[in-house]
Amino acid sequence: MAETRYTKDHEYIRIEGDTAVVGITDYAQSQLGDVVFVELPEIGKSVGKGDEAAVVESVKAASEVYAPVSGEVTAVNSALEASPGTVNEDPLGSGWFVKLRISDASELSGLMSEDEYKAFVSTLS
Repeated sequence: MAETRYTKDHEYIRIEGDTAVVGITDYAQSQLGDVVFVELPEIGKSVGKGDEAAVVESVKAASEVYAPVSGEVTAVNSALEASPGTVNEDPLGSGWFVKLRISDASELSGLMSEDEYKAFVSTLS
């Protein structure tokens, strides 16, 4: 089973073997409102932990999607360019942004588990 971890900026990272799938959480998409545009990085781009990995624009605001860990972009979800609303409809599934090859797996230890993330979100209002 794939392990999913979360950031305080409401990104998730799902570990699938040596690849990590990155997107935004359901909470994040609900706060953004209707997503109207997604900007994705180039395949092969290296990102550091906390660096901008993508940009998502909604009817309310534009927001950066930060890399939860350092790595190299191995794939982007180009389907989002034609259907950015997928981020709202299925943020943890087909609404993912990028796939990374993780360069430092130890960075995962600083991220929240699903239970920790749910507890964190419950403190927001």
